[in-house]
Amino acid sequence: MAWTGLEISSTFSKTRKERPEGTGVVLSVVRVLTTAFWTVFLALSCGPKSDRVLIAELMDRIGGWAEDREAERILGLLDEGYVDFEGRDKAAARVLLEDTLGLHRGIVIHVLATRIDEIKAGSASIRTDLAVSSGAAEFFRKLVRASADNYRFTIKLIKKGTDWKITAAEWEWISLDELFPESRSLLKKFLPLG
Repeated sequence: MAWTGLEISSTFSKTRKERPEGTGVVLSVVRVLTTAFWTVFLALSCGPKSDRVLIAELMDRIGGWAEDREAERILGLLDEGYVDFEGRDKAAARVLLEDTLGLHRGIVIHVLATRIDEIKAGSASIRTDLAVSSGAAEFFRKLVRASADNYRFTIKLIKKGTDWKITAAEWEWISLDELFPESRSLLKKFLPLG
């Protein structure tokens, strides 16, 4: 005997267990509560980025902008009251940056670790390790297993609206041994250290 759709569905409906009364309402409430929980959870976890995340992303962008020779974008991050450790203001920083990018063709900047020393109402203090080399030197450094020039930047930031601006900067050359441990680990990915 051949089965028809009607016969199959009637067979299944006879074998399915009947639900106790009131469970349909309970299941509906559970579904609503579960949906509400996940909606709230996702809304809270996908909220605005923290200042720590914004600052770390800012430092990553600066390295890319330097490699792409986008001096104006970097200079746009400097606050009007910017001054560096040698007394250069924003105008003098422009000359320094444009000269540096003009002299060093194919500059390669690896932004390594950024440590946020302090964040308080509208200001922050960070230290960032950078590995800097020019394009040709980058290729040869990989062959001879040598490192780039490493610098530690100490930067003061101020929050203006939703943006962070650099108010002060200081930098110094540092040896491989002086890099933050997390910087050294990242550098090994770019340039073999032996």
